[in-house]
Amino acid sequence: MAVNSAVEVLGEQDQRLIAALQCDGRLGAERAGEVLGIGARTVQRRWRVLMADGVVRVLALPAVPDTLGVLLLRIKVLRGRLDTITAALAAREDVPFVDVSASGDEITAVARTEPGSRDPLLFRQLPSTGAVTSVTAATVVHAFRYAFEWRHDVLTAAERAALTPPPAVGAPHGTAYDALDRAVLAELTADARAAAATVAARVGHPESTVRRRIARLAAEGRLLTQVSVDARRLGLAIDANVMLELPPDRLDAAGRALAAHPAVHGAFATTGPFTLHAAVWVRDLAALYRFISDDLSGLGVSRMETVVVGQAVKRPGSPTVIG
Repeated sequence: MAVNSAVEVLGEQDQRLIAALQCDGRLGAERAGEVLGIGARTVQRRWRVLMADGVVRVLALPAVPDTLGVLLLRIKVLRGRLDTITAALAAREDVPFVDVSASGDEITAVARTEPGSRDPLLFRQLPSTGAVTSVTAATVVHAFRYAFEWRHDVLTAAERAALTPPPAVGAPHGTAYDALDRAVLAELTADARAAAATVAARVGHPESTVRRRIARLAAEGRLLTQVSVDARRLGLAIDANVMLELPPDRLDAAGRALAAHPAVHGAFATTGPFTLHAAVWVRDLAALYRFISDDLSGLGVSRMETVVVGQAVKRPGSPTVIG
């Protein structure tokens, strides 16, 4: 399968500029231009165009997501009711990810719930729906790689290192978010690149105070950023979920290996028969085959299943699209 011709793939320069934002969501144009060898005005102009067109959004996360209670759902549905069930799931605040398989008969979703609880969605609502033929759920017990940690593989190691801020120092023990922290983070959630002056005007504090607070939150690792972009615009036409069964003594090493792989944008250890789940973006089906046949060899996989995503219905930062 070739790259989807219906989706315009961005040029190399734009892809590199997006990758730079993945290193630091609040990166300045001058620094990006210096490292990438592009004029600062060009950097600023291209970022402005990409964001104005909605191709790229930079979101703020207040901290590393809590995986406790996260469920990976596989929902088999009657074909004629697929859109109805998909829309209902996408409308839920506790379901941040919804995908439809290329086969058109399975929905995969991520749901947040209380650890160990009998979640109403899983135990009552989905099973009672006549359009749902089966539901399986795996609980995430460890995250090897989150989506916000994925980096498009178009920068050199030296470029990426130069654009990545120093490691977070960590907030003092017991530090909690105060009212200003929460207000600033709320303003940055949908636009992590919002100017300090803009945020200050909205939260009612001096610009200098807000600027220092943003810098402190970032330095302490309490302000993370994620770039929202359709992977197909980056030339990655195939989105797939790969589920692996491994013996316990091979699980950690395999999870770490997958987390380091440039195609993997999510890797999680879970309960259930498949103990390791990986979400991958690759250029085409030939690349997916190489990932399965070559890159997974030697990890100790005893059984696997691959589901190609036909439609990404809901992802953080992206508009929900039905149909």
